[in-house]
Amino acid sequence: MIRRDPIAFGRMALVAVLLSAPTGVVLLGLAFQHRVGWLWAALVWLGIALILALLVQAHFRRLAGLSGWIRSLALGGESPPPPGRDDPALAGLVAAVGGLRRVSQQKMAELTSMVRWNDSLFDGLPDPLLLLDPTRRVVRDNKAARLLFGRGLEGRDISLVLRHPAVLEAIDAVLTGAGNQDCEFTQPVPIERVFLARVIRPSGLAPEGASAMITLHDLTDLKRIERMRADFVANASHELRTPLAAVAGFIETLRGPARDDEEARDRFLAIMAEQAQRMSRLIADLLSLSRIELNEHTPPNQRVDLGRLLVTAAEVLRPLAGARRMQITLSIAPDLAPLIGQPDELAQLFQNLLDNAIKYGREGTPISVEAGPADPATLPALAGAALKSGPVVRVAVRDQGEGIPREHLPRLTERFYRVDTAGSRRMGGTGLGLAIVKHIVNRHRGAMNIDSTVGQGSVFTIWLPAAPP
Repeated sequence: MIRRDPIAFGRMALVAVLLSAPTGVVLLGLAFQHRVGWLWAALVWLGIALILALLVQAHFRRLAGLSGWIRSLALGGESPPPPGRDDPALAGLVAAVGGLRRVSQQKMAELTSMVRWNDSLFDGLPDPLLLLDPTRRVVRDNKAARLLFGRGLEGRDISLVLRHPAVLEAIDAVLTGAGNQDCEFTQPVPIERVFLARVIRPSGLAPEGASAMITLHDLTDLKRIERMRADFVANASHELRTPLAAVAGFIETLRGPARDDEEARDRFLAIMAEQAQRMSRLIADLLSLSRIELNEHTPPNQRVDLGRLLVTAAEVLRPLAGARRMQITLSIAPDLAPLIGQPDELAQLFQNLLDNAIKYGREGTPISVEAGPADPATLPALAGAALKSGPVVRVAVRDQGEGIPREHLPRLTERFYRVDTAGSRRMGGTGLGLAIVKHIVNRHRGAMNIDSTVGQGSVFTIWLPAAPP
């Protein structure tokens, strides 16, 4: 060690000389008094200096080993056996450093546990949350934000994630020193959702240099409930007015001029019962439509056997088809994949389509239902990401009715829209069947197409995402 490190050798020699200096002074004094010879005094002093140098060298080696051990601990490396445990001079220092090491490890474990706990809380928040740096770039996001906007948000400018001008203005205001900002905005795709964006400046030392925090509170349910209440009142008052007026008029007639007319009473009671059934169907359809609209922004998550569901729907409606001498034929592919959906809603969807085919198909003509895997090249132009990203199932319901003029096709799924109002009401239609179908398809992230030829019939085609293998 002495030969390899001249600086260490110099230090060691200097220390040895300094330690042996008192002895050297005594020996020089004895030599001046001629009590000892000069050569003997010099040799004794040199011997003492060499012995001290060897002792100092051993001590320096122990200190160097201790220094390396402490450095290894500081760098977080493996913890080798501490040097100097048998040295009384260093044992106390080794014990103190070991104690500090244990305290440091305990504190580090506590901090790690706290960070993990904070991360789990951050990701567990139900509302999307984004942290931005002073340049408007996303430095952190939580699980709800990734589900809403997709992955890969970190490092991107917020304008690439949220493009609403009011939100960007609120963010810029907070980043330039303004107070907390709130603004409401609508995200139109894939399903319209309404959010309240709250932009605040974090207090204290924010993580990862964040200068602004955005939380998004989903107001879709509240807005839908408000709209549903208004729509229900408007639609119910409009559609129930006619049957209620008819029932009220017949009651007045039965209480007056037709009080004793048994034939008129039976006829009027039959009409009143028919109107009451119509109002009951209308209210049931309105409630069903409201419930589906309320949950439309939340995709379902159950695995559904589509083949069995279609067979059940056909069996339920066979008596109604038989009354019009119509036959329902099913053509279901043997390798038909299951769906991720809500079974009751899907059953209602296909029962509504079959019910329409029975009502508007010609008496005595067949109704065909075809179900199988869809060719990606045949997807409609408005197909969403859910249809384009995986396997798709296609279901087509075909009737041989009078057909629908092309100018009416875009409006068929509007609530209460009828091509033939009198005929639809005569057959018991409420004008809500296809509106219900449209919203069920939207909730399942599917697509629908209506193709009709006057005089030949109509085809209602539904595309739905298949469940992953």
